[in-house]
Amino acid sequence: MDRFTWATILPDALIQGTADDISIQIALIWEQIKAPLIVPLLRTAVVICLIMSLMLFIERVYMGIVITFVKLFGRKPEKRYKWEPLKEDAELGNSDFPMVLVQIPMFNEREVYKLSIGAVCRLSWPSDRIFVQVLDDSTDQAIKDMVELECQRWAREGINIKYEIRNNRTGYKAGALKEGLTRSYAKECDYVVIFDADFQPEPDFLRRTIPFLVHNPELALIQARWIFVNADECLLTRLQEMSLDYHFTVEQEVGSSTYAFFGFNGTAGVWRIAAINEAGGWKDRTTVEDMDLAVRAGLKGCKFLYLGDLQVKSELPSTLKAFRYQQRRWSCGPANLFKKMIVEIITNKRVSLWKKVYLIYSFFLVRKIVGHIVSFSFYCVVLPLTVLVPEVEIPRWGVIYIPSIITILNAVGTPRSFHLLFFWILFENVMSMHRTKATFTGLLEGGRVNEWIVTEKLGGVRKDKPGTKAPRKSRFRFGKR
Repeated sequence: MDRFTWATILPDALIQGTADDISIQIALIWEQIKAPLIVPLLRTAVVICLIMSLMLFIERVYMGIVITFVKLFGRKPEKRYKWEPLKEDAELGNSDFPMVLVQIPMFNEREVYKLSIGAVCRLSWPSDRIFVQVLDDSTDQAIKDMVELECQRWAREGINIKYEIRNNRTGYKAGALKEGLTRSYAKECDYVVIFDADFQPEPDFLRRTIPFLVHNPELALIQARWIFVNADECLLTRLQEMSLDYHFTVEQEVGSSTYAFFGFNGTAGVWRIAAINEAGGWKDRTTVEDMDLAVRAGLKGCKFLYLGDLQVKSELPSTLKAFRYQQRRWSCGPANLFKKMIVEIITNKRVSLWKKVYLIYSFFLVRKIVGHIVSFSFYCVVLPLTVLVPEVEIPRWGVIYIPSIITILNAVGTPRSFHLLFFWILFENVMSMHRTKATFTGLLEGGRVNEWIVTEKLGGVRKDKPGTKAPRKSRFRFGKR
């Protein structure tokens, strides 16, 4: 039997003629609308994108200049603020050591719960002056039982560790942290330290941070730097490391050195509990409860200090799915918070005009909104369209010089990965689509604006342990390709 084709029904000439007619019609329509409609719209889009590019360029150059002066001439944190080690007194004992609460929020953390609990329980601090609080919101009963057993094991070794659960997940992480502070033993504490389930602080963490808060009452937050145990696991983690190293090396350092303000990273930080209460406590109105608290505390006049030399081990998302969920939360939340707080920032009476400008323009508008939008709209949409419309020209400085300088400045935080810069550019442009979508969801308060999906952690350091079986890889689906 002959194979069925359209040629058996319609002559080849007719098919070819129909296709040619459609092509001609499309070309005629394109020529008719290009000059009066497409060209003006595209030129307007180019101007807007160039303005946003200049905003981002000026911000990057400004931070580059500031960080250069800080590294060359800036004073170390111990010189800018009073710092003296806390010592045990032979007569008074440990009374000079303040009461510290360490909170470890977790949700179904099967792979990493032992890492964080073990590291926190090994912190060097008098055992009668510290409480370890494991806030377990897990929905898997087997994991809850394992976490509770681990807490009981450390309790038998003399650690003041408390295992806390809730009947619901109201407020997600913010709700768990807020409820944890209501416990009777928590009210005895002066400071609270927060570590996510994949973070592993060094034993001297408290002895390096708490003295700053004890001797400087104007300080409300001490933030440490993240380092990544699985940065070399794959190309995805290497590229993430490049972006996050710039954030910690430049953005956090510049904010701390110039305005004593930066966004709290949600973990590896120490808060003065009185400052949290004065700022209104934890709120779950956005997916960035950490940034929300930091902005409100900053508007109360509190100062923050970033310690770049104090590093805490953590884990990067090693799957694209987990990374996308994380980036959606980190892009949607700040935009939504900006919408909710811009009036409060403008009308605030306790901070200077320059700090308001820094908060609105630099911290929120350029870094959290413009940076995402221009990456997608200019490099992924407008620039390719100009190839189809040669009447629209983009100046060379906007296509080559500004993007090149911005890219090089972003790469200074991770010199060892400079050879991956080309892949990082492609990666960031692809992710800009997801970040832009999330940014507009936050600004317009779309239906999934407060969606919270916990970043999956695989326990990256465990792959080095002998005798540990590698997890079975699932079949790579066509959609993921």
